[in-house]
Amino acid sequence: MKKLIYGILTVALASLMMVGCGGGEKKAAAPAGGEAKKVVVKVGATPVPHAELLNFVKPQLAKDGVDLQVIEFTDYVKPNLSLSDKELDANFFQHIPFLEKTCQERNLKLVVLDKIHIEPMGCYSKKFKNLKELPDGAKVAIPNDPTNGGRSLMLLEAAGLLKLKEGKGITATPNDLAANPKNLKIIEVESATLPRALDDTDLAVINSNFAMEAKLNPVKDSLFIEKDSPYANVIAVRAGDEKRPELVKVAKALKTPEVKKFIEDKYKGAVVPAF
Repeated sequence: MKKLIYGILTVALASLMMVGCGGGEKKAAAPAGGEAKKVVVKVGATPVPHAELLNFVKPQLAKDGVDLQVIEFTDYVKPNLSLSDKELDANFFQHIPFLEKTCQERNLKLVVLDKIHIEPMGCYSKKFKNLKELPDGAKVAIPNDPTNGGRSLMLLEAAGLLKLKEGKGITATPNDLAANPKNLKIIEVESATLPRALDDTDLAVINSNFAMEAKLNPVKDSLFIEKDSPYANVIAVRAGDEKRPELVKVAKALKTPEVKKFIEDKYKGAVVPAF
């Protein structure tokens, strides 16, 4: 009888130990189950202001379960190619006409997720203080990509320096001039190198992000700047990814009152919220 009782107690004790161990395992696993793992989101961006804006919202996104990784680019070609090749989840550096033109030329299936801000394009010079001083035959550098090239010619037209042929706008090239009273010599240059072109030209039309990287203040240093620019910079994603929750969170994080204040305080008119 003693042996039987002893055996029963031993089995019962073993069962209790197993239950205890099982409970311990559940407790150890609970934190992982209770705290959702952060989703990594890689976004390609040019440094100013795009990467700065993304880094500003990064802490808030971390609280919302998104591990935002900002990948910086210094050109306008690789971000779209990297997004198409799934090396990125999104990119943030371009306006809609540029995105559409790139997709058409390279057969990319990228779409706009949301509009974030506008960067007015401006005319700059190291040699002259106003456009009236430009001499006959002045050298003028403009972006060499299709949409920003046309946009820069439209800006020069708005400044009264030339006139484009009827119906020519964002797709205009230097061959589409109807009038060029100062005989300007239009030189097409890669956008990122335009600030350096100021040393060798009389005037350069520069995107605000590259101007700011070169320590130029678009509001104070430009001789002429876009007014009410329609070229909103956007978050772009692959077609079909527009509703991915983590990407929607990134877009929403960039359109808060806090971001609007950050843009207005930091860039003082060189970058304008589009929301």
